[in-house]
Amino acid sequence: MSNIKALDKLVAQFTKLPGVGAKTAQRFAYRIVNMSEAEAREFAQAILDAKEDVHYCSVCGGYTDKDVCDICAKRDKSVICVVKEPKDVVAMEKTKDFDGVYHVLHGTLNPLLGIGPDDIRIKELLGRLDGVKEVIMATNPDVDGEATAVYIARLIKPMGIKVTKIASGISIGSDIEYADEVTLSRALQDRKPI
Repeated sequence: MSNIKALDKLVAQFTKLPGVGAKTAQRFAYRIVNMSEAEAREFAQAILDAKEDVHYCSVCGGYTDKDVCDICAKRDKSVICVVKEPKDVVAMEKTKDFDGVYHVLHGTLNPLLGIGPDDIRIKELLGRLDGVKEVIMATNPDVDGEATAVYIARLIKPMGIKVTKIASGISIGSDIEYADEVTLSRALQDRKPI
């Protein structure tokens, strides 16, 4: 700690961000202190604007600044790619290989933590299946992601809808958001039936 109350408070706020340790938070804080007043106000305003304007799409649950995101409004609705978090949509979009729509679960099943089917957006997914030909499960390749994919596949397959899963290439236990575009693109192209 610096013994400068305002600086310590700023460092403490940065350490709340994922992946930001004390030293990185301190570097961020020093950078802010060294900004001009105009730059600091612009930075602060960008945070406030994002907080005020960005919310979940009413259809897919991804990030947008509209009621319905551009992906849901303009893309092929016959193929839905199911992901865990909104940031996974951003990662998948970097591949430029998918022209369908997404469905964000906002979590995965985890009975040990008390997260069941009613705690994530499975009902919303089931309500979107009219006219859908394929559902691609792109949950993280960890125990919870795999269990969620299998659970959802068991609900959807009896409806006569093809359910696939992105192919291997993404390491077990890793997160989709950290996979590179080439790996994600190949995993999407080589998807397998569940």
